[in-house]
Amino acid sequence: MTRQNRITVLLLFLGVVFLCAGLYQGGYQDTLHKAIRVCLECIGIG
Repeated sequence: MTRQNRITVLLLFLGVVFLCAGLYQGGYQDTLHKAIRVCLECIGIG
């Protein structure tokens, strides 16, 4: 395995780890609420 491939695999693994950590902590709920608020403000409902 070349050095470039190792770095790619490491970064992919870290991305999956951080994604799982965010899901475990409920970070997606904050993002979803903010996105809904922005969308409602853009169309003038919120």
